[in-house]
Amino acid sequence: MKSTFLTILLAVAGAFAFGQHATLKISDTAPLTDRKMEATDGKQLSLNDVKGENGTLVIFSCNTCPFVVGMKDGGFPGWEKDYNALHKLAAEKGFGVILVNSNEAKRSGEESEDTMGAMKERAKANGYTIPYVVDKESTLADAFGAKTTPHVFLFDKEMKLIYTGSIDNTWDPKRKEDIPYLINALSQFDSKIKVAESEPRGCSIKRVAKS
Repeated sequence: MKSTFLTILLAVAGAFAFGQHATLKISDTAPLTDRKMEATDGKQLSLNDVKGENGTLVIFSCNTCPFVVGMKDGGFPGWEKDYNALHKLAAEKGFGVILVNSNEAKRSGEESEDTMGAMKERAKANGYTIPYVVDKESTLADAFGAKTTPHVFLFDKEMKLIYTGSIDNTWDPKRKEDIPYLINALSQFDSKIKVAESEPRGCSIKRVAKS
């Protein structure tokens, strides 16, 4: 299990082989909020389309990363299992939620785990209640500076960033306590969020190199 975890961390450390993109900072306004993306149910959705009364939660995700789907050796179970519960909590707090798949490099050829067909199968098999959209050419991910799957961005009703980073710290086997960063941010959105940023943990978003 330790060797698998180390391998994944090394992969994350090399996340930026195809270049870096500046990540949104707290108080930044969400870009490309009107950009339509195809969802697994066939709808064309933008961030504005899913926006709730108090804002929007954007989660960059995929179909294969162990930090999303869980580790095969029985280690970290992944965050995908928490998606529907997070959707329920976010909705109760007045936030719309959207899952975004930006793994453009894994939509054709030998690595085709993130095609629309595969996304539909994943959403159905796991009973996603959240809209799951394809981000063609990683355009939204680039605009956000999203690094990993998952990487979360929570925006208020003005679409200003109020939390970004990881869902929680349960990926860390050496943690002294569980810290539910995203749940805390959703609970504190109308006051001062105590931890507004955390380091995103996951697999690098698989972008296609651009000239």
